[in-house]
Amino acid sequence: MSLPGDRREGPSPVSCGGNEVLPADSSRSMTVAQMVASSQRLRLNPNKDHKPDSYEDLQVDFSPSIFSSLERYLPPSMLGVPRDDKVKFMREILVKYLPHGERNRVQKHRDYRKKIISNYQPLHKELYTLHPTTFFLPSFLKAISDNTEESFRSMMSEPSPGVFTFEMLQPRFCELLLAEVENFEKWVNETKFRIMRPNTMNKYGAVLDDFGLETMLDKLMEGFIRPMSKVFFPEVGGSTLDSHHGFVVEYGKDRDVDLGFHVDDSEVTLNVCLGKQFSGGELFFRGTRCDKHVNTGSQSEEIFDYSHVPGRAVLHRGRHRHGARATTSGHRINLLLWCRSSVFREMKKYQKDFSSWCGECFREKKERQRLSIAATKSELLRKEGESTA
Repeated sequence: MSLPGDRREGPSPVSCGGNEVLPADSSRSMTVAQMVASSQRLRLNPNKDHKPDSYEDLQVDFSPSIFSSLERYLPPSMLGVPRDDKVKFMREILVKYLPHGERNRVQKHRDYRKKIISNYQPLHKELYTLHPTTFFLPSFLKAISDNTEESFRSMMSEPSPGVFTFEMLQPRFCELLLAEVENFEKWVNETKFRIMRPNTMNKYGAVLDDFGLETMLDKLMEGFIRPMSKVFFPEVGGSTLDSHHGFVVEYGKDRDVDLGFHVDDSEVTLNVCLGKQFSGGELFFRGTRCDKHVNTGSQSEEIFDYSHVPGRAVLHRGRHRHGARATTSGHRINLLLWCRSSVFREMKKYQKDFSSWCGECFREKKERQRLSIAATKSELLRKEGESTA
């Protein structure tokens, strides 16, 4: 079915799902679990004065950052108890609302990753620990260090509402990561190891988290993407990003050619072109939508096409509808980081008004306001006419 008012883009957007077996921090794993226990439920608003414990040193079934994010939402009576008691409380809620079958899937994927990491020999070990000065361009590092909206805007552009582009990666880092991915794919072919693809739409590429880059990408999200998202995407949980899905996708001859119209399984998406030589492959954006309005047409101001440049990043909401046109020649590889907020996903269940970020909700709200004002004005004029008569 084509989108009304934007028929050239073909089918309606679909949610671009995760891998065959999803990691524990994925949205389909009930991220913050349907966080309501029979006698206790999370606070609707976080305790901003409370400093959460760190859970990095614990061997827990869920991402440590999820526990840190959740802690601010615990009932007041739980905030002062020992850390082990908080872990037990949060874990019991998570497990209770995580289906047994899904828990088995999570465990299988954990075993899958463990098997890869214990057998795969990295080509460039320096990639597995975040080194900001060798990974990122000075302009990007300075903006993050200053950590203000002004500093972020000084190094980026916003060519279309909600779409931010900026120079980010050092050319050398792009070369090393491309070589590492090629080395991993070579190892997979030689060992005949089953590789899990990035999502349900991309048939080529690899999940970076699966062969040891998860910790590095976590630090990328927490230290570099979350500060920007806190400023530009607060209404979709930009300040509470606590888990990610990191992968590369490959386009060109004998690979994926294009990518259909869709939305991402993320709150905020980072998309960085790594190279190589290619033509085509432009991203097209068509407006941000909530679930209710995901198939509605696009307004003229929402239509935007973007051409990839190696090292240059695009940052946008996961619910910003988009796709990729055909890569007509060469070989294009992109790094994707789907950043998620378990807190936002839980709180969203209690929301009714999405006009702060859904383009169609916003237009409907404005139209209701316009009609209300027009009706009030008409009524006042009628009464004025009756009084003068």
